[in-house]
Amino acid sequence: MFIYPKMYRKLKRGPQVILPKDIGIIVAYSGICKESVCIDAGTGSGWLAVSLARICKDVYSYDTREEFTRIAQKNKEIAGVDNLSLKTGDVTKHIKEKNADLFTLDLPDAEKALATVKKSLKQDGVVAAYLPHTEQLSRFVSKLEKLGFYDVYTVEVIVRDILVRKEGVRPSTKGIWHTAYLAFGRKGGNYGDTALKTE
Repeated sequence: MFIYPKMYRKLKRGPQVILPKDIGIIVAYSGICKESVCIDAGTGSGWLAVSLARICKDVYSYDTREEFTRIAQKNKEIAGVDNLSLKTGDVTKHIKEKNADLFTLDLPDAEKALATVKKSLKQDGVVAAYLPHTEQLSRFVSKLEKLGFYDVYTVEVIVRDILVRKEGVRPSTKGIWHTAYLAFGRKGGNYGDTALKTE
């Protein structure tokens, strides 16, 4: 098993975390940068929020459970990210942040937050959802399409370790297989931009 960078080895774990293999795809596919503003819903232990804050200008992360926010606060301090704002609240109801470049969702019923997502994203901003089950994925993609999101794309990231030894090279019997499906979409309008589409 690959050893994570030192920062991840220091971070606290409470609820299940989003692993670097999925964080990397969210970062790459969303195109976020040092000028980006991100909203994160379903903070949990805060691994994704902290990772986004190390890249972006500002990150606002919401969770409905105060005990999770407290764990994330410890991880914020460990990572030394002052541009991460942790909030206790329900994003399916209302948030004040607007013009976000990226909105991430790690919620059981992520599709219920899409009305808020659409109001909070800037034009062509990206929503990225972390969805462990196929039923969640189906509901989420259906709602994305109904709300006019475009460049809808889904992917699963599987890591397979490779053993490199004197006697030969072969795949390991260990690896990080299914964690979740990732679903992406852009806030509607500009159908000429197909950056997230694949054949």
